[in-house]
Order: sequence, then structure tokens, then C-alpha cells
Amino acid sequence: MAEKNDVSQKTEAKPAPILIQMGIFAAVLFISSLISPLFPVSFPVPTPVIGLVLLYLLLTLHIVKVEWVEQFANLMISLIAFLFVPSGIQLTASLNIMKAQGIQLVAVIVISTVILLVVVSLVTTFFIKIKKDVFHSNVDIDE
Repeated sequence: MAEKNDVSQKTEAKPAPILIQMGIFAAVLFISSLISPLFPVSFPVPTPVIGLVLLYLLLTLHIVKVEWVEQFANLMISLIAFLFVPSGIQLTASLNIMKAQGIQLVAVIVISTVILLVVVSLVTTFFIKIKKDVFHSNVDIDE
């Protein structure tokens, strides 16, 4: 019985210290800030978007383990409402634009959200089909 407890403790992943986690996020953001100017002016990609894609690739390819960034990511997610306060203040400063073009803005937001959901579902279905048919992998979701 004692042997089972020792094995389970050894396989349990330990989170990285918070400063290391912050360093990983800072390094990804720094690298993405170097990549961002390489895109043409006609197709600008924001640095945070490149950072998200880069972090996703690092996590998917198991270069960075989830445990190494999970604690800091949860902290940032808990602060997300606070981080959107400046944009909310800017929105209230632009109420005259909202009054003049509010219907068009809401229509564009609703239509683009529906298009986004449809495209994401189609792409996900495509990749699941590829994984199932080409790689003959199990596509069941394991929690």
C-alpha cells in the first residue's frame, strides 16, 4: 500500500513557481512582438494573437507543460474583467457613435459571432474527421 502512494506522488506534476510561469508568458509575448512586424501592413496581426497561437503550439507540442503555466493563466483569467475596464470607459466616451450607428454595430457583432461559431465548428469537424480517417485514432473525449 505504501508503494502505491509513493508511485502516485512521483507521477503527480508539480506546478512551476509563479515567477517562472510569468517568465514563460513574458518570453512568448516578447517572441510574438518580434514576429508581429514581419506580417505585411495590409494584414496586421496583433502581438497578443500571435502570442496566443505560439503558446497554443508550445502546449500542443508538449514543449511547455500545462502545469508550468496553469497557475498564472488562472490568475490572468480572474483579472480579465478588470483588464476590460479601460475599453468600457472608452466605449462610454464614444456614445455618440453608438447612438448614430448602434444598430449597424450590433448587427455586425451578431453576424460575425454566428459566422465565427459556424467556421470553428466546421474546422473542428474537419480535424476530427482527419484524425479518425487518416490517422485511425480514437476521437473519444477523455476527461
